[in-house]
Amino acid sequence: MDSTVPSESKLNVYGALTAKIMHAMKDAKGTYKMPWHSPVVANDLPTNAATKHVYRGVNVLSLWIDGVAKRFPTGYWATYKQWQSLGVQVRYKEHGSIIVFYRQFDLSDEEKEAGAHPRSMARASWVFNAAQVENWTPPEPTHRSAVEIDKSVEAFVQATGAHIDYGFPMAQYRGDLDRIEMPSPAWFVGTETQSASEAYHATLLHELTHWTGAAHRIGREIGKRHGAQAYAFEELIAELGAAFMCATFGLANEPRQDHAAYVATWLEVLDNDSRAIFRAASRAQEAIEYLGNLAAEKLDRVEAAPAMELREPLA
Repeated sequence: MDSTVPSESKLNVYGALTAKIMHAMKDAKGTYKMPWHSPVVANDLPTNAATKHVYRGVNVLSLWIDGVAKRFPTGYWATYKQWQSLGVQVRYKEHGSIIVFYRQFDLSDEEKEAGAHPRSMARASWVFNAAQVENWTPPEPTHRSAVEIDKSVEAFVQATGAHIDYGFPMAQYRGDLDRIEMPSPAWFVGTETQSASEAYHATLLHELTHWTGAAHRIGREIGKRHGAQAYAFEELIAELGAAFMCATFGLANEPRQDHAAYVATWLEVLDNDSRAIFRAASRAQEAIEYLGNLAAEKLDRVEAAPAMELREPLA
């Protein structure tokens, strides 16, 4: 095999991916632009070139980080063998990007009778970007106008049935009232890389992710964390949920003003628990799939597709 793929035998996949994501977060700490805030990731969820499935959870972060760092112009990825199945070759000495998949183990009859849960083990895999292969052209991207994107997001949010009130000085989800409080859309301002409408929608999707965690919805559990860590961990979940949805809809996503208060705690949590970022990304994935299912009940499936696509298995 000409491509460069590390040996998996001594690799701690949780530690390797966590270290990679922490390094990217530390590099961005001064600007508070996390790996999911690059303009490169807007409208560009990592997608498997062979299966056409969108990658999920922590794999999205891993591939975003490498895609931004290496300035890859496309979000299409595949394993070495998958590229070969498409009749193309990974270039010599190209380095793969790490992702994780879970290998399921069959239960014995005794375990099944005892009601044991299926077992799985995290395994590492390496994928290569389309920019690392010879003679493959990605599909033409679908371009939508800002007006079309706005309509799509608004229809999606409305279809979830979330109670949203406007005119408040700050955006937040009020669990005691089970409502999202938002400033007026007209109060949002744009920047050089994000329109006022995108800023409004990114904030709303962040709060909508919080909304999913209510006890009568997902009933989100955040483990054994307490106090500041628990609050910051929930904020990380909401950040990732919003980032995944922004990329799906094609919205530019910039750091929230309150990021400075959370980044240090996020890094502390990740440093103490190598699986924390996996859990946060998994909870965010669960949230957007929950929202997608709610929306699909009221919207035509084509309209609901942006959030629903992320339910696909790992490629």
